[in-house]
Amino acid sequence: MKDGQQLLQNLMNLLNAHQPLFRQQRVFHRTIALCLAELLTLGRHTLTQALLTLGLTHEDGSAWYRLGSRKRFDPEAAAQCLFRETLAHVPPNAPYVLGIDGVCLYRTGRHIPGTAWTRAPNTAPFRRGLQRAQRFVNCAWRVPLEQGYSRAIPLEWVPAFSPKSVPAQTPPQKEWEAGLEALTRVREWLNAEGRSQQTLLVLVDGSFEKVRAFWKQLPEGGVVMGRTARHRVLYPLPPTERKGGRPSQYGERAPTPAQWLGRRDGWRTARLTVRGRVREVSFRVEGPFLREGVPHHPVFLMVVRGRDRRVGQGKRRRGAPVFLVVSAVGREGEWHLPLPVETLLAWAWQRWELEVAHRELKSGFGVGEKQCWNVRSAISSVQWGVWVYGVAMLAGYRTWGVCGGVAPPGRWRRGVRRWSWSCLLRGLRGSLWVCEEFRSVWTGMGCSWRKKRVWVAGLRNAVLGSRRL
Repeated sequence: MKDGQQLLQNLMNLLNAHQPLFRQQRVFHRTIALCLAELLTLGRHTLTQALLTLGLTHEDGSAWYRLGSRKRFDPEAAAQCLFRETLAHVPPNAPYVLGIDGVCLYRTGRHIPGTAWTRAPNTAPFRRGLQRAQRFVNCAWRVPLEQGYSRAIPLEWVPAFSPKSVPAQTPPQKEWEAGLEALTRVREWLNAEGRSQQTLLVLVDGSFEKVRAFWKQLPEGGVVMGRTARHRVLYPLPPTERKGGRPSQYGERAPTPAQWLGRRDGWRTARLTVRGRVREVSFRVEGPFLREGVPHHPVFLMVVRGRDRRVGQGKRRRGAPVFLVVSAVGREGEWHLPLPVETLLAWAWQRWELEVAHRELKSGFGVGEKQCWNVRSAISSVQWGVWVYGVAMLAGYRTWGVCGGVAPPGRWRRGVRRWSWSCLLRGLRGSLWVCEEFRSVWTGMGCSWRKKRVWVAGLRNAVLGSRRL
């Protein structure tokens, strides 16, 4: 219970740190109440359900709806404040790790701002269907590794609506443009906090890596690492000797990433701790290379062999290889890897945490379920839910770290190595139920039938006494 009280205290400290964002005290108090309602709601995460959780069933709820329809909650300012709170956990000499990935919120209405037709996720691959959806780009901070585990705490969701979507408050843009906007904003925040020399490591997937304009417009001090195609065209650096005429921008064409798998020499081995287990990885680093169309941004190629895994009795199958590219950093006239290769491989293994955060946000926390169809609230209500999720996750990280958490109920269940979103909600709800404000309407139940009988009798007398009053 001590950890539960510490968890609640960390949550309130984080909410109090956001108080300067609100002009009026009553709006800030309403924000705190709505945050607690989001964490205590057991049904759909609509605004009416949140008011029902707070017990405001006979009051006018228009003031609560104005949090999203009017500019009383600024998502960008909230993201910057949450970013400042994360700096306490990242020293200036360590890399600040970000993850950027696209995410869709599926809708049913055709007139919701920002929605457009996209591929339906629950249809067969050979017969794709269509569904309305809002498209965002998730910019999430990756907490430092602990026993091979990490978490993705979203700072903000940047809208990335297509030109054919229903007109919204934000202009349409592509996913890589929204990701570049979020990346540039975090780089500016780091510079404003006096961390201009700190490395900003950004983990992306193939949808960002394949865009040349994304590499060309990277801010200074930003290092990108992402998966690349097996047939990616790469070129060595141009020769320094000039024979006359126009200087060449590329060298001779280098082997494709898949062709490096046939080489027998040059392979190295590293032992990485991944999710509490030590795994041996065979890899090689080649480069620096230049991508076609991006002659002024050298990259290194990391080829990771697939691991052998057991598929049956006496049978083994080799997994698919992984090809990664990472930005090169210039030092003393030469190009080097921005971080040790073991660190880069460990972070590349953790990119899947973004997908875990998307599942928890949409399925576990109900982001996108609020019935807010205003031009502004259709976007701000989504960003509001993401902000509440980020604040709660950071409070859990400050209390337990990456591993640990509240023990799962039931003696037959084994403890988990890393706490989950449901574990965090269970801890927050348990810490709220033991507060003095809740004890007047709730008391604990004994474990024996004699104690349960006394508890039921006391509860019945309390209800009868309240009726007489």
